[in-house]
Amino acid sequence: MKKILVSMFAVAALATIGMANVNSQTGCGLGAMIIKDDSSAVMLALQATTNGTSANQTFGITSGTSGCKKAKFVMNDRAEEFVASNMDILAKEISVGHGESLDTLAELLNVEDKAIFCAALQANYNSIYTGTNVEMADVLNNIATTQI
Repeated sequence: MKKILVSMFAVAALATIGMANVNSQTGCGLGAMIIKDDSSAVMLALQATTNGTSANQTFGITSGTSGCKKAKFVMNDRAEEFVASNMDILAKEISVGHGESLDTLAELLNVEDKAIFCAALQANYNSIYTGTNVEMADVLNNIATTQI
């Protein structure tokens, strides 16, 4: 009987994958998929606890499953440090669409097709460098939201 209940629970959880919506407070993952009611703090805590104890939210975010949207780039400390140290040269190289620093950034972001990456950044230069006092975090956010 226990196996039947567990099996029914698993089937119900998997059946909701196609209809999964991201909860703006607890995010995506198994908790948000199973516990649809997010009207109280108790239910939100249950969603978050389920996400944490099942350890599936990280996998969902990186793989684009469990109602999570897959990120284009995985920003990391090395990429942040590189952009912070090379803001001026990156601005110049993005404006022309090529360069050694731009290639290094593509490698740090694990970009598969550097030519498409560079061309997309060049085409969206004004959206990436929005002003003369733009900060590193803004540049990285703007790169991440660029349509590539």
